[in-house]
Amino acid sequence: MSDLEALTVRYQRFSAERDWEQFHDPRSLILALMGEVGELAELYQWRDKEAELQADPASQLHQRSAEELADVLLYLIRLADVLGIDPVSAANRKLDVAEERFPVDQYLGQAPDKT
Repeated sequence: MSDLEALTVRYQRFSAERDWEQFHDPRSLILALMGEVGELAELYQWRDKEAELQADPASQLHQRSAEELADVLLYLIRLADVLGIDPVSAANRKLDVAEERFPVDQYLGQAPDKT
C-alpha cells in the first residue's frame, strides 16, 4: 500500500469514527479545500519573494506553511476518495498530456501562454 493509499484509508477511518461522512459531499469538500488554499495564500500575500524562498525551516512561516499544506492535501485526498478518483493516476495522465502539449524544445525557460 502506498503512502497516499494509507493516508486515504486513515482519513476514511477518521471520518467514519466521527460520523462526518454526512458532511463530506463534493461541494462541501471543494469549499473547504478552497478555504485552506486561501489560508495558505494568506501566509505569502505581500511577502518579499526572495525572503520566502530563503525561509528557515524552523521559522513560523515554514511551520504554518506545512500545516496549511497538510490541510489542503487532506481535503484533496478526501475529495478524490468521495468522487472515486485515483489522484495519482489522474495526475500522471495530466502530466502525460502536458509533456506532449509543452515540448521541452519549445518551452524551455518560457511560461506557456494562457490560451
